[in-house]
Amino acid sequence: MTLPIKDQKFLVLLLSISIVVVLEILSIIGIHIPMPYGPFVFAFFIIGIGHEVLMDGIKAIFKLNFSSINLLMTIAVVAAFYLGEYPEAAVVIVLYVLGERLEDIGLENSKSALDRLVSIAPKMAFVKEENKNIQINKIPVGTIVQVKPGEMIPLDGKIISGETTVDEAAITGEPIPKDKHPGDYLFAGTLNKNSFIEMKTTKISNDTTFSKIIRLTFEAAASKSDTQKFIQRFSKFYTPTIIAMAVLVFAIPVFILHLNFDIWLNQAITLLVIACPCALVISTPVAIYAAIGNASAKGALIKGGKYVESMARVKAIALDKTRTITYGNPVVSDVFPLNGTTREELLACTAGTELFSEHPLAQAIVTASRKEGFEPHKAEAFKSIMGKGAIAKCLVCKDKTVYVGKLDFIKEYHEVNDKAEKIVEQLAAEGKTSIVISFGKEVAGIIGLTDEIKPDSITAIKELQKLNIKLIMLTGDGKKAAQYVARQVGIENVFGGLLPEDKSEKVKELLQEYGRVAMVGDGINDAPALALSTVGIAMGAAGSDTAIETANIALMNDKLSLIPFLIRLSKKTLARIKFNTIGAIGVKIVFITLAFMGYSNLVFAIAADVGVTLIVILLSLNLMKYENDVYNAGID
Repeated sequence: MTLPIKDQKFLVLLLSISIVVVLEILSIIGIHIPMPYGPFVFAFFIIGIGHEVLMDGIKAIFKLNFSSINLLMTIAVVAAFYLGEYPEAAVVIVLYVLGERLEDIGLENSKSALDRLVSIAPKMAFVKEENKNIQINKIPVGTIVQVKPGEMIPLDGKIISGETTVDEAAITGEPIPKDKHPGDYLFAGTLNKNSFIEMKTTKISNDTTFSKIIRLTFEAAASKSDTQKFIQRFSKFYTPTIIAMAVLVFAIPVFILHLNFDIWLNQAITLLVIACPCALVISTPVAIYAAIGNASAKGALIKGGKYVESMARVKAIALDKTRTITYGNPVVSDVFPLNGTTREELLACTAGTELFSEHPLAQAIVTASRKEGFEPHKAEAFKSIMGKGAIAKCLVCKDKTVYVGKLDFIKEYHEVNDKAEKIVEQLAAEGKTSIVISFGKEVAGIIGLTDEIKPDSITAIKELQKLNIKLIMLTGDGKKAAQYVARQVGIENVFGGLLPEDKSEKVKELLQEYGRVAMVGDGINDAPALALSTVGIAMGAAGSDTAIETANIALMNDKLSLIPFLIRLSKKTLARIKFNTIGAIGVKIVFITLAFMGYSNLVFAIAADVGVTLIVILLSLNLMKYENDVYNAGID
């Protein structure tokens, strides 16, 4: 098997380094290549391996670009060659090129999660009407596409025929495949696991959720963090400063103190070599790429390095309630049979009436009845009274007329005793919705419904509090409902009944109080608040164009536990960047000081510089493996 060209070049580079290092060691112990062959042998390696660096350095001289790192290297190599230090000149250039190549490898590896997204993207789809494979960029919305088991879903769409299990890890980061039935939504780039299906496309290829993720993730990789921008600005001043220092290290001892020309030229060269800021320049981008790649693999789309940094410094988080802490779907929480009615009779009769309604509360009651094994009773003569309730005749319970609705609606037909009213008051105090049921004479029972809290919300909120993050709930729901959910999950500061513009005002207030504030919402009615916050985080963004476009971080699944993970990952990333930067600067200060004192050694300086570069890359890439026990518990 033939290796890729870039791998072949890397092997040639490693072989060249091995030969040059051996020749350098032999030179140190007194074994030299006979003259006049020595200069030509080392020139071969210098030009063969470092020609691009030398050309860039020469161009920088003509352009008077004294901020070029390659100019540093060119001066160092030419001066070393002038001194007759041929092995050192070759070692300088091949190790510098190795450092550059290691930097490229580090960035390539840290972007591997992004590259995998592109590599798995389907290119063709089997169109039913055409009875052949067609390029996905030529398939319009509304086309029937067939997908076999083991194939990738080519475009966003809905199942119209067949049932299957789909691995959505590429979109949501969820490791457990989901069962899909007719009418269920499918995302491009996900894997059809086990059955043949037909789907109708709902988006063209460029507009799919998968395409948006790929585009925005690569834009995120290109978007530099504040630290990265600072280091790049710093490097522009740093390089000419080092050149000036090298001139002083050479000129003062030689022309003022009249010391040995060659010795101090060697010290100046050593200063130029060790001062090359390779490790310093790559300390931030490799770490940022690795963090973004790690987050992407877990279902979190971070739109730039600056948001990795911002997450590490967040002091407060504002959370929406519905579809963030809760699912946004009502579920039956309480069933109170009254006046001799059995639980089965109450649920089955009510569900039989609610079968005719598409209201979420009605469907929740039907679901609860079936979940308990009570099939909804057959009913007829259904009548809906807008904003109040519904009436139907049950065909199972001796032709009873069933009244379902608000308490005031039931009161229109007969008196309601104190016990029923107290239950309704109790449910209201807990932020729950009451559905009162009557069979025409008295209250047969009351059903309480609430918004279901996500299983990992309580754990995630506890973890955020452990990180000393102040949590505030901002919701459009009523205050009692908001307070009930807040008590369940452990949030103290609650603001209910807020319109989108009210949430924006609250975020402004929080920014004034805490400085850096994240906003977590569903990305639709929360868009203004998300845009105002330091970091806007959209929950459950898969399939939501608004969420993906609006938020700075889009969570492709509904896992709130990703947020403490992202904060820890961000803190770890910043700590790694600081460690890398301090380490790189520390080594340079040591060798620069030695150069001024006349004790520096060119070979050791080169080895130290490449060693630091290698350590920086390895430590940064390790961020791709960073895990969080709480996040893992949340996805089990």
